[in-house]
Amino acid sequence: MDNLPELRDIHLPTEGVSIFPLAYGWWGILAAVAILYVLIKLIIWGRRASARLYAYHLLVPLKTVHSLQSAVKMSEILRRVCVRKYPEAVALVGQEWIDFINIKAKVKLDDKTAELLKNAPFLPDDDTRYQSEDVAALWQFCYAWIGENL
Repeated sequence: MDNLPELRDIHLPTEGVSIFPLAYGWWGILAAVAILYVLIKLIIWGRRASARLYAYHLLVPLKTVHSLQSAVKMSEILRRVCVRKYPEAVALVGQEWIDFINIKAKVKLDDKTAELLKNAPFLPDDDTRYQSEDVAALWQFCYAWIGENL
């Protein structure tokens, strides 16, 4: 039996070979990469949100206490935020610290509030240069600054 005349020649495709439709394995790899990307973004967002909430948790009790000690604690909270977000600013003191805080803020500190933030850690508890309105203004600034920078 001679079957050779019944065989046909191999014909090459006239178009290029397409990558689509993808095999199921490739769809699985693409889905895994997409899920991994979303998980990483959620973890980053969650860490950022938890840092902001923690800073607010420290700051909120100081809203009703308008003393010089609460101004000292607000200064410490701002420093702690800077340790996390802007480590290069932790060593700044005096006017350099105030300038840095103002650069990173949408609404700048006024002169008296800036002086309170700068001098509060070094003033005695019975100092009468600053009133409760100054401490309240510093609290408002700290609350807004943390929201903008964390």
